[in-house]
Amino acid sequence: MTPRWMRCLAGLLLAGLALPNRATANQEINFNRDIRPILAENCFYCHGQDGNKRQADLRLDVRDVAVDMGAIVPHDADSSAMIERILSDDPELMMPPPDSNRILSGAQKERLRQWVAGGAAYESHWAFVTPRRPPQPTVGDDEWVRNPIDRFVLAKLAANGIEPSPTAERTTLIKRLSIDLTGLPPAPDEVERFLADTDPRAYEKLVDRLLSSPRYGERLALPWLDAARYADSNGFQQDGDTWQWIWRDWVVRALNDDLPFDQFTTWQLAGDLLPSATTDQQIASGFNRNHLLNGEGGAIPEEQRFVNLFDRIDTTATTWLALTMACAQCHDHKYDPITRRDYYSLLDAFNRVPESGRPQRQSARIRVAAPFLELPTEANRAHIAELESQISEAAAAAKVTGQAAFEGWRSGLAADGRPADADGLPEPLQGLLKKPKDERTQDEQQRLEVELRKHFDAKVRPTLAGKLPALNRPADLERQLAAYRGDQIPRVMIMSDSQPRDTHILDRGEYLKPTEKVSFATPEFLPPLPANAPPNRLGLAQWLMMPEHPLTARVQVNRMWQHFFGVGIIKTAEDFGVQSAYPTHGDLLDWLATEFQHRKWSVKAMHRLIVMSATYRQSSRVTPLHRERDPENRLYGRAGRFRMPSMILRDWALASAGTLQLTIGGNPVYPYQPSDVWEALAITKERDFTYPASSGEDLYRRSLYTFWRRTVAPANMFDAANRQTCRVRLATTSTPLHALTTLNDPTWVEAARELAERCLLAADTRDAQLSLAFQRVVCRLPGERDLVHLRRAFEKQAAIYREDHQAAEALLSVGAAPRDTSLAAPEHAAMTAVCLGILNLDEALTRE
Repeated sequence: MTPRWMRCLAGLLLAGLALPNRATANQEINFNRDIRPILAENCFYCHGQDGNKRQADLRLDVRDVAVDMGAIVPHDADSSAMIERILSDDPELMMPPPDSNRILSGAQKERLRQWVAGGAAYESHWAFVTPRRPPQPTVGDDEWVRNPIDRFVLAKLAANGIEPSPTAERTTLIKRLSIDLTGLPPAPDEVERFLADTDPRAYEKLVDRLLSSPRYGERLALPWLDAARYADSNGFQQDGDTWQWIWRDWVVRALNDDLPFDQFTTWQLAGDLLPSATTDQQIASGFNRNHLLNGEGGAIPEEQRFVNLFDRIDTTATTWLALTMACAQCHDHKYDPITRRDYYSLLDAFNRVPESGRPQRQSARIRVAAPFLELPTEANRAHIAELESQISEAAAAAKVTGQAAFEGWRSGLAADGRPADADGLPEPLQGLLKKPKDERTQDEQQRLEVELRKHFDAKVRPTLAGKLPALNRPADLERQLAAYRGDQIPRVMIMSDSQPRDTHILDRGEYLKPTEKVSFATPEFLPPLPANAPPNRLGLAQWLMMPEHPLTARVQVNRMWQHFFGVGIIKTAEDFGVQSAYPTHGDLLDWLATEFQHRKWSVKAMHRLIVMSATYRQSSRVTPLHRERDPENRLYGRAGRFRMPSMILRDWALASAGTLQLTIGGNPVYPYQPSDVWEALAITKERDFTYPASSGEDLYRRSLYTFWRRTVAPANMFDAANRQTCRVRLATTSTPLHALTTLNDPTWVEAARELAERCLLAADTRDAQLSLAFQRVVCRLPGERDLVHLRRAFEKQAAIYREDHQAAEALLSVGAAPRDTSLAAPEHAAMTAVCLGILNLDEALTRE
């Protein structure tokens, strides 16, 4: 009978073969491309590195073990138990087992058989090997190539029989660049200047202008805030507000200043540990304080502290390593070579923060947890100084009033010249007071005066407050000052290592079950720490930025590519582990990774490199050949085409209408939201959860500055990260709710009204008005066919509103901005409806 381990092995291989075959019949088998995905998907769960789940002590992720146990006999597939089992029809023998719900295709089985027959060569996972700068491919069309990126792309296209797409039209290029680099539409005159510019460097000049715009940092901050799970509140029932927007503003500044990514990393992971750390460096360390904070009554502080620690590990690993390290919190990772020891050794770097696990109450609104950096503004200082001055004056006045009141009360104790009966005074005082003054000793007289004053201040003075307001004014002002400090002084949460603790491996991740003690170390399967690196977060940052680190540079350039093409070279931007897809453009990824380091970690330089390529400048039109050979555009024979993120859509609408307010940074704002949007949080009377809608210019700030409540995210920000966990890849969905938002949300309706007003006042003819509205949104003039549809839409809407003035007035009343009443309501409403339609065109919503 076949041994059980052989049955398990065969099952693993059979399961592995369920993946699509990536190699052609005449293509040499590549372990990482053709074999590892099969084993990782179907075999490593039971025959990988996790000893708790491993069956029959067989490991298929380690060649020597598989060979020693006879599962694989190199160069002899027929003698390999693995091949026997995957080919078996016997339910007792076949692998994967029938109850695994995995079935290998015939092609996959054959691929495994060929691999074993060819020697069963293993390779290290490509992502765990230091990238080496590959040579640039030789291509047949050097004229198409604008920079090295194009050589890698063109070579792959040629190998697959696909021609690159033509260069996109200039109107498309300026819109595309504006979406990607600033997130705001170019003004019509900017488009016209670009179209008319005959300088061969016209496109390059446009790129440089957009890269130098202060809007660049605001646009590129958005994906980083998603990764950092940035929000303006803590989450959970209390959902106290925080001051982490100070960290958000630092991110925008750092991106605009092109802070090199190695410093960008070091400051955020360990800015507080740098020698003589600056305020900005300390603020940057707030990256790992952006997590949720649970202040609910039943929350156990130490448990919540570990929840925060686990979140920091997951966020750091996802953001810089693209590894799913959270899997190793309870057990060795089932697929990647990450052990529990690796996990908790890395966690030790974060286990030194002087924190309790719960936020502290600064006011009914504000809940932040130490350590934090207090950063009063000039307005704060001025207000505090004014209150302190008032307190000083009030205290002086209260002292005079209090003394007069005491003296009056004191004299009333013996108003008739005889010793008072002293009712209500403590007995010792009564005896002294009844004793004639000339019979009291000097000590008794002094003690009497002191005790009488104490009694007055404690018992009598409080009863005089209603009659003498000056007595209570200092205390009232002190309360005002304390409330102001708690609610209005910015306190950004930062990192600190001032409370080191012992770190242990936790049994099944339970904080009450510590086992073996560990100290800081990086995962064993990756390069070791630099020789002189400190064993803390600063050393971790230095390790991440080592030239030989296999992941950091790859992960970052992949996310850059994702930003500009919609999908990364590695689709799973959050996971570069063995279950990630094999890169179709591995050489390009490695070239970009080494180039990033060569350019001294300049993010702007890399962005410029990508957008200057011919690959980026291609048209996004899909041809029948594209659909047949590359439907997902993995070969990059065309530009990416995808809907703009909702935060950019909102900014685009406001900017097109001319209402966008461009102040950079500062307190979050509260633009239009549904009424009572936070009502579900008002469970107790502890704080008021009425939505504090902004007014004036704050209604029209960029979406980046919208207050982000973790428990109730902005209702019009669809497909956005929830900002509760780290997200580096967002899914784009398509539901009626999206259209209902862009057609009915006050932001879009008011923007359409403002755009209509602007165009009605700016042009004399209807066609000119419609053309201007169209151009301000889609960045090109309408063609004749477009104008036919626009005219027809306007006349249809005008006829409706001429018949129904009330409906016109209702439409024009949406939003806080006043309208120009010199415009006839029916025409204004009709143009508003047309502008709203333009804002909802596919071309308006899409980055082409």
